[in-house]
This record gives sequence, structure tokens and C-alpha cells, in this order.
Amino acid sequence: MVTDMQIQQNLTVCVPIEEAEFIRTKLLESKSLDMNRKIKKVIENGKEHLLLPVTKVIPEHICLKDDTPEFYESHRSLKELLSDEIPAQELAKIPSSWQVIGTVIVITIPEELNDIVTLIGQKLLQMYPRCTCVVRDKGIKGAFRLPEREIIAGSGTETLHKENGCIFKLDVTKVMFSKGNLAEKKLMSISASNEFVVDMFAGIGYFSVPIAVHSSPKKIIAIELNPVSFGYLQENILLNHVENLVEPILGDCADVTPEGVADRVIMGYVGTTHHYLLNGIRALKPEGGVLHYHETTPEKLLLERPVNRIKEAAFHLGKNTEIVEIRRIKKYAPGVWHVVVDAKIT
Repeated sequence: MVTDMQIQQNLTVCVPIEEAEFIRTKLLESKSLDMNRKIKKVIENGKEHLLLPVTKVIPEHICLKDDTPEFYESHRSLKELLSDEIPAQELAKIPSSWQVIGTVIVITIPEELNDIVTLIGQKLLQMYPRCTCVVRDKGIKGAFRLPEREIIAGSGTETLHKENGCIFKLDVTKVMFSKGNLAEKKLMSISASNEFVVDMFAGIGYFSVPIAVHSSPKKIIAIELNPVSFGYLQENILLNHVENLVEPILGDCADVTPEGVADRVIMGYVGTTHHYLLNGIRALKPEGGVLHYHETTPEKLLLERPVNRIKEAAFHLGKNTEIVEIRRIKKYAPGVWHVVVDAKIT
């Protein structure tokens, strides 16, 4: 829900580019210019205009609402904002990182700071004026990898997140969304031109949607077991206008993965992914294709265990394996890495 305050924050005046500096100066003098947001350039009726961010309606100008405002980075850190309000021993434990997903901030806060979680949330909203909600991350649980999260400031956990030229709708308290593997998602998004792709653990469309948007594939089969994630997958396919390319399937990969159709198979889940390797390899065309296999692996086994698992599954099916690349995505836990193995199966 958009508040009156948000509407005021997101207002702009649309002015011809040749008049922009004069009008900007007047808005600045009248204290109507929003200094937290960036000025944008647009084309109106074939001519260049600027959208000047304002804090209120300016009657003498055309006012437009900016649905995708861009903010300047805050010059004060979270610790600086809290420095006058909490003791030094608590200040030392304040997190230095968090995720901003759409209009929601997701942060992990140690239990020692339980008494000030609301204050932390309020300060984060002060740092990010476009955000409406802060949630505390308490980890993930269950086969569906459901996030355990609670609101500590603001409201509204469903949001639209823009990434790599795509729009993702999600509720951060119901489904996972990690910004830590953006490089991998960007790599996949340009890797499947004119190919048939099977995305075995599609989630809300983390890989399927960017591939459809950027790669011009023949077709993508996107499989998801969690009904909530599947609902957002369906919505995100429509939001990104790729319904002609992506076919969502609700079900267990062990039961619904097609066989012998794919040029490329993505196994973008970690935990029990190796249990589905036979299904992933069977999904490839008889002449072969490329498998992208994700796994969480102890660092000392990083170059061995995921590779051996792929080779053993392929050998079981009478296939050959060529390891193309092994990539470290991010640290999953102390001594454990999320890795991806690209393997050519023939």
C-alpha cells in the first residue's frame, strides 16, 4: 500500500530540458526540490525533458509520479545513526550489511540486540526513504527453504524487485530471494540463445525469467514444487511478458521433469540437488547438452564431490562427462561454499 508520504516523495515535475536549470534553481530556492532523489531524463513527444523530483505538488508545472525513483546513497551509516542512542558495546554488534529487495530491507540481527531491533529498523527506513518495511532474517527451514522472518519496522512484505532488466514480485516472508548470486543469474541470462531449457528448481523465476528476457530461447520448462513460489513464478512470467517462452509446471522434479528435450538444464537448488541428477541428465537431448549443477560443498571437497556426483550419474546412464567450469558463488556457511559446475553431457 502506497502512503501519502510515499506519493509526495515520488512526485516529479516534467520540464523541457532547455528550461530545466532555471526551474531547478527556483525549486531549490523555494525548498521544493527533493535532494534525496536523482533527476531523470525522458523523451516526451519526441523532445528531451527532465523529471525534477519535488516534495509537493507544484501547481504551475505538470506533476508526475515516478514509480521507479532513484535515490542518492545515504552519507551516514547505520552505526552513525545509532551512535548517540545506544551504548558502545551494543554499537559494536550492529550489522554492517543487509539486503534491499524492492521496497523491503532484510537484515540479520544478533540475539544480543533483541531490545533494540525496532530502533534498528526505524534507522534503516531513515537511510532508505523509498523503502516501506524492514524484516529480521532468522534463517531458512524445511524442504521448501522457507524464510523465517519478522517485521521490525514499517509494513508491507510483498514487493516488486527489479534486477538485470527483469521484474520479480515476491513476499520476502514467504519465498527466498538472494542477491548474492546475481553474477550467476546474469551469466545464465545470456547463455541459452535458440535453446530448449529445463529449469528444474525454478522458484519465482530467478533463472527462467532473465533467460527468457535476454536470450531468446526456443522454450523454457520451469518446474517448481512450492505452491507459493509457483504462484509468484506465474505472476513474474506475465509481468515480464514472456508467457510465450516459459511454461511453468507445478510439481516434484522427480516426477514431472521431461526427458530427452533440453539443450540446457539448470539445477539451481542447493541441499539435496544430487538426488535429482539422474532426472537432470535424462532431461537433456539424446545427443547431449549442458548441465548447470548447484551444490553446497565443504571447501576441502569443492573440486571433487560435485564433479564426482555428476560423473557417476552420467556413467550410470551410459553418458560421458566433460567438466567445463567450476564456479564459487558465495560462502554458504563456515567452511562451506555454494558452487556451480557446468558439465557437457554426451
